[in-house]
Amino acid sequence: MQRSLALLAIGVCANALVSLSAAAQGAAEVTLTRFECGTSQAPTEVNLRFSDTYAYGDLKLQLVFSCYLIKHGNEYMIWDTGHPMSAGAVAPKVSLVDLLGQINVKADQIKYVGISHYHGDHIGQVASFPKATLLIGKGDWDGLTNPKPGPGVNPEPFANWIKGEGKAEPVLLDKDVFGDGTVLMLNTPGHTPGHHSLMVKLPQTGNVLLTGDLAHFRENYENSGVPSFNTNRAETVASIDRFKKIASNLKATVVIQHDARDVSKLPAFPAAAK
Repeated sequence: MQRSLALLAIGVCANALVSLSAAAQGAAEVTLTRFECGTSQAPTEVNLRFSDTYAYGDLKLQLVFSCYLIKHGNEYMIWDTGHPMSAGAVAPKVSLVDLLGQINVKADQIKYVGISHYHGDHIGQVASFPKATLLIGKGDWDGLTNPKPGPGVNPEPFANWIKGEGKAEPVLLDKDVFGDGTVLMLNTPGHTPGHHSLMVKLPQTGNVLLTGDLAHFRENYENSGVPSFNTNRAETVASIDRFKKIASNLKATVVIQHDARDVSKLPAFPAAAK
């Protein structure tokens, strides 16, 4: 009897090890690459626009424009698409498609294009990925598809999806993009009705949180500041609180997408965080 139990235990352990090994082998490789998706201008005075309580005095900061590529096994996701090439002085020097080409990724390989929110400096090159499934907060999608779009809402870059020529998935709450917990869109409304942030779980770097425009710079984030043009103050404050708790609980690296001081938290292009 004891011998049978011992053999059974050995068998169970062996099966568990085989299962763990298979899971490890089956886990998709996940990497994160940052792209420069706009041309920065002189440092910006942030007090009036980025605080409805006039919190920043004469503070001037360098703001940047960022896009990201998430590689998940053999699949790809773009997060935000920056300024359009027609944006004048703030237009990117190199298009997102050409930047992808420099690391041997073609536009039609992009499975998902995730948009944090509908403002122009985050959606400018979205039309370059018509075959990708569009992931965008439902509140923002509702704004884009409204017959009378409100201020700051530009449906034109999304014509492919609005006309039904591409697949769009309005995201109401959080979304596990690849179904394995490695890439999560986080519902953080307030800046816009459907604003989302992104969490990427990397095997070496650990958890990385991309803010979208939840906050525009470190002081804004640390003081839970609310820009005067946000659509909902209470939702903004609640979203920042949730985001900070996630960052603390998961010991995540927070990357504020517009803050030049956060660019160095990820490897410089063409290198990727792993």
